[in-house]
Amino acid sequence: MLLNSAKPTVSPDTQPESQGPSVSSASSKLIFAPTGGSTEGGHAVQYAQGALNREDLASSPTDQFQKWFQEAIKANVYQPETVTLATASLPDGRPSARMVFMKELDEKGFVVYSNWETSRKASDVRSNPQAALTFWWREMERQVRVEGHVERLKDEESQVYYDTRIRGSRIGAWASPQSKVLDGREELEGRVKDVEQRFAGKEDIPVPPFWGGLRIIPEVVEFWQGRQSRLHDRFRYTKDGEGWKIDRLNP
Repeated sequence: MLLNSAKPTVSPDTQPESQGPSVSSASSKLIFAPTGGSTEGGHAVQYAQGALNREDLASSPTDQFQKWFQEAIKANVYQPETVTLATASLPDGRPSARMVFMKELDEKGFVVYSNWETSRKASDVRSNPQAALTFWWREMERQVRVEGHVERLKDEESQVYYDTRIRGSRIGAWASPQSKVLDGREELEGRVKDVEQRFAGKEDIPVPPFWGGLRIIPEVVEFWQGRQSRLHDRFRYTKDGEGWKIDRLNP
């Protein structure tokens, strides 16, 4: 006996629902397509303040950064030294990032200061001596990205910057085991009082042995100038022997 092997037809009204992933509607999202304050009817803000050409660039990224930093100061960029410092721990590879101030730039690299004993960044750097920086200068529609390996400054180098801080900040560096769990504000204030007593009557306060500068020695630096339609100008410096290779990147 032959059986009819044809599959029964299913009308469109009785088709089973798709088992694939569904696309959420925009109304279900907590935030969707913010426009950055644009007045152009729901379209994102366009960047049109400038352009960046190959002939504009200095031969080294530190010289180019110095040039842009001075231009940022003249343009009244708010705290242009503000930078995101990103690190990652090994072997798990977990990244972490935070806002800090770049306090120095020399021919070797970019220097930030912090507690290098108890902070998350300290733990990351101990296992993985690499870091990245990202500067964003909104008023000029510019971004600078830095990637490289790191080195601790010697205490005598850190002391030079430490002495420029107000007394309260110098005391605070001694009093705070940064990122450790704190039972309450009173605990921190008690430690501050103890340190104040320790250095009472002394203006010269030594830099704490666990606190100081970290230099990010660049291996890759990118300069980014915003352009319209997201067709930004991007130039990447890559360390090449004793010099630098410069490439234009797609936006």
